[in-house]
Amino acid sequence: MEKEFVRLLNQHPGLLYKVCSLYGPKPEDREDLFQEIVLQLWKAYPTFKHESSVTTWLYRIALNTAISNYRRKTVRVQAVPFSDSDLQIPDLSDDTLADEVKALYAAIEHLSPIEKAVITLYLDDKSYEEMAAIIGISKTHVGVKLNRIKTKLEKLLKSTTR
Repeated sequence: MEKEFVRLLNQHPGLLYKVCSLYGPKPEDREDLFQEIVLQLWKAYPTFKHESSVTTWLYRIALNTAISNYRRKTVRVQAVPFSDSDLQIPDLSDDTLADEVKALYAAIEHLSPIEKAVITLYLDDKSYEEMAAIIGISKTHVGVKLNRIKTKLEKLLKSTTR
């Protein structure tokens, strides 16, 4: 089971990177959040029944963990029973991002935790149905939130380019 879990994580490093980047303001916060997400995924893995796609399941747990930590404003560091050599932990630094992407992420930082979750899923090409399932809101509400978020981001990006 452990090898299957590690393989699953290594197949989707970008997903975890995105969530950690959006909810961790500093590199050490992103690393702590990554560890907390992996811990929560490990705890939930035995109960994963494949009723939804793997990415839906990963996003649901990663975003719920990130939002919970954001609300608590304290990140607990938990020991994870894997060594660094087992997991291919992505580089969580911002150095590799293009200027436009950096500007977008900077604007996303001004969004609420739920808005961050919605735009992250949108940027990862998730359908409205998948977003609704991951976040726990209706498909219609996803559309409404997404339109409002796009407008908000557009204003934020325009105000920073002036």
